[in-house]
Amino acid sequence: MAKEIRNKEENYSEWYNNLVIKSDLAENSAVRGCMVIKPYGYAIWEKMQAELDRRFKETGHVNAYFPLFIPKSFLSKEAEHVEGFAKECAVVTHHRLKADPDGKGLIVDPEAKLEEELIVRPTSETIIWNTYRNWITSYRDLPILINQWANVVRWEMRTRLFLRTAEFLWQEGHTAHATEQEAIEETRQMVEVYAEFAKEVLALPVWVGAKTPSERFAGAVETLCIEALMQDGRALQAGTSHFLGQNFAKAFDVQFTNKEGKLEYVWATSWGVSTRLMGAMVMAHSDNNGLVIPPVLAPIQVVLVPIYRGEEERESVLAHLDDLKAKLLAKGLRVKLDDRDNVRSGFKFTEWEVKGVPLRIAVGPRDLANKTVELAFRDTLKKEIHPLEGIEDKVVQIMKDVQENIYKKALDFKEKNTFEIDSYEDFKVRIEDGGFFLCHWDGTAETEAKIKEETKATIRLIPEWDNPVPGRCMVTGKPSTQRVVFARAY
Repeated sequence: MAKEIRNKEENYSEWYNNLVIKSDLAENSAVRGCMVIKPYGYAIWEKMQAELDRRFKETGHVNAYFPLFIPKSFLSKEAEHVEGFAKECAVVTHHRLKADPDGKGLIVDPEAKLEEELIVRPTSETIIWNTYRNWITSYRDLPILINQWANVVRWEMRTRLFLRTAEFLWQEGHTAHATEQEAIEETRQMVEVYAEFAKEVLALPVWVGAKTPSERFAGAVETLCIEALMQDGRALQAGTSHFLGQNFAKAFDVQFTNKEGKLEYVWATSWGVSTRLMGAMVMAHSDNNGLVIPPVLAPIQVVLVPIYRGEEERESVLAHLDDLKAKLLAKGLRVKLDDRDNVRSGFKFTEWEVKGVPLRIAVGPRDLANKTVELAFRDTLKKEIHPLEGIEDKVVQIMKDVQENIYKKALDFKEKNTFEIDSYEDFKVRIEDGGFFLCHWDGTAETEAKIKEETKATIRLIPEWDNPVPGRCMVTGKPSTQRVVFARAY
């Protein structure tokens, strides 16, 4: 049938792309490397936005908006930053088109060249810190705790829906602080916010830790991140929080007068997650029948499907389901009554299964007579008959149970596919099957680069162990203070 999903065991990449399209999350656009997020997909992103935005505001942050265009000279002021993004920048050079004198449509007007070229923002540190210079003069102006919801452009050549596109949606927090310690605490706080969101909303267990210097954000002193494991054994960076030190404050001359009346440079952070989280949700939980969406994120938590023959049965079943829908809505549940009369109930079952609706309730004439309903659970694909009485409270509990079950399944998968490895030869063999590998590393960029070149695995993060166990680097045999997390990654 039209909604058939590919088999993820045969070709995980094809399964993912096929599922994103078949479930109406997104599709490729006419602009190469860009995507159209369809209403069903955008509804899930809105849920993510709302949950994150609430958490940001609870930690004292406010939203603002900064320009899409950044003067090229701004990007050049922070050397590491410009080097990190130069290859991905889209550049605006002219501001007008005109008719082609040969009658072949429109051409760029050579007389409309910009005095300074503009970069379509790949990230906003530079334009924001140029702005903060006008806002900050005294310690009384600090801290500044701002987030923006925006789109960014990074000119990717190899794209995949949600995971890597030339344009994507995200949030980026940018904060300014009077002290180094304050900024470090902010960096830590926000990565923990992301980890909590991943667990409680995405039902996704993650590692939390610091990136190595070679993997840090361009211009950061330290980058903290969360890393999740997808069902194909590859890691996905799901969020980052950066301690920027005074690098951007010095680049844009953002100084303040401290309590002693002395001038100091401001301390900075930035942090962000993107629509890549949509890809994480799909790849971590879904199966060959379609999406599996955690109930917290599901645009439709419960779908009601009538089963009937003839108009008389249809009217009585629909009247019953209208009443049930009202009871479920009163409990705060997001409910859809599928009363379409141009498709069969079997088609509806498959369609809502593909779209990952957590719970399907079917009712027919026999259920009316018996005062029961049929429950179909998307996460386990199990069905059961339940009495109609008290069903609304039962469904509320089911949503909580399904959320927990999806998380537990992902956690079990992560733990089952996390390995301690001490032999580099063993590592080179085992990495082919995917997973997280806890290995000793001598701390040098040379060894890190060698492992990446030979195995395509990278150090995803350096965890903060409660009791780090020293050992010897699996490659060089040199002393190592603790194990780090290796994986192949998206």
